[in-house]
Amino acid sequence: MKPSYFRFLAVPVFIATLPAQAVDLSKQLSINGILAATGQCQSVSARLPSEGDGMPLDGFDNECRGGMPIQFEISYRPSDAHEFFAKVGFAADNGLNQVSPWNLAPWAADLEDDLENINGRNRDYLLTAWYKYTHAFGGGNTLGASIGIIDSTDYIDGNQYANDEFTQFMNEVFVNSGSYNLGSYDTGAALELGYGDWRLTGLGMNIGENDDGSNYNFWGLEIGYHPETAMGEGNYRFTLTGTSSEFLDPAGKKQERLLGYGLSFDQAFGEVVGAFLRVSRQQDDAAVDYKSLYSGGFNLDGSGWNRDDDNIGIGYAYLDGGNQSIDQSQVFEAYYRAVLNEHAAITADVQYMKDELLKTDPRQDDPDGWIFGLRLTAEF
Repeated sequence: MKPSYFRFLAVPVFIATLPAQAVDLSKQLSINGILAATGQCQSVSARLPSEGDGMPLDGFDNECRGGMPIQFEISYRPSDAHEFFAKVGFAADNGLNQVSPWNLAPWAADLEDDLENINGRNRDYLLTAWYKYTHAFGGGNTLGASIGIIDSTDYIDGNQYANDEFTQFMNEVFVNSGSYNLGSYDTGAALELGYGDWRLTGLGMNIGENDDGSNYNFWGLEIGYHPETAMGEGNYRFTLTGTSSEFLDPAGKKQERLLGYGLSFDQAFGEVVGAFLRVSRQQDDAAVDYKSLYSGGFNLDGSGWNRDDDNIGIGYAYLDGGNQSIDQSQVFEAYYRAVLNEHAAITADVQYMKDELLKTDPRQDDPDGWIFGLRLTAEF
């Protein structure tokens, strides 16, 4: 039986009525978490070739699915210079991600199947576990070093308005850039230098396996600038990432490396309006779905209509196809996030997605349609 759309909304509705808060067990030890429940319904037109010659085309239903991830974090700081951190995640069901015809996931959250046998390591639910040492220089400058099981998205490719699938946009294209092939939840180390308005970050990871089943190394570098002007705060980043040569080429005969680079901007324009822009590109010696990404949009703060904690997000993305079956993809998303209390919020979300694929069957109908979603989030 298909999961009920409303079953995933019941728990957060109950939590939203509670005075939930982070648990500070002492000055050094704290525990917090986030629970999100989402129902999404797709209205789609798509008929795609199934595997095997002469097989009938696969159709896709207009249907509703839900998912409910919950994550817990524990942080222990024996001093300002030292921190031990761990995060675990659990989830019920997989939402639309496994039944939609589009290449991009309608919700970028880590759902049920994502949390089992992570990166082929035979490890479930444990997402990160690391130690960080921070050395403070004069003038507020710092140098931080982390080692353990890390997530590269905690260090690079941030964005003030498009970087959080729990409180901002839901589609994966507005959370992180796929051109960077960012590694998550595996062994690695990171260095972070903060000097005035500048930030330099470098990291390296070993990932258990990719989609080809091969172990590989991932690295990333980012230079960031954070100006504060009369217009408002901004962030300007240049990111460069790469991997070792363990990714199959389009013919499936040789192994190649991945290399991606790009720019990310977010800027406030006064107290109400903010804007973001991402432009990224990757080499296509290995098999890749997309060659380049262009995305941008706006954030409207609720203070403009006397709802200080609410906000509206509007985004559009265009992705140029790589060397696989996709010619191009387009995504539009808009959401309204209404804060219920200090710890809970509800988001109404709408997405339009369209993939243009290489024709392999004259009867083919490329994926085109809408997704309507409702997300309840409780932070505690």
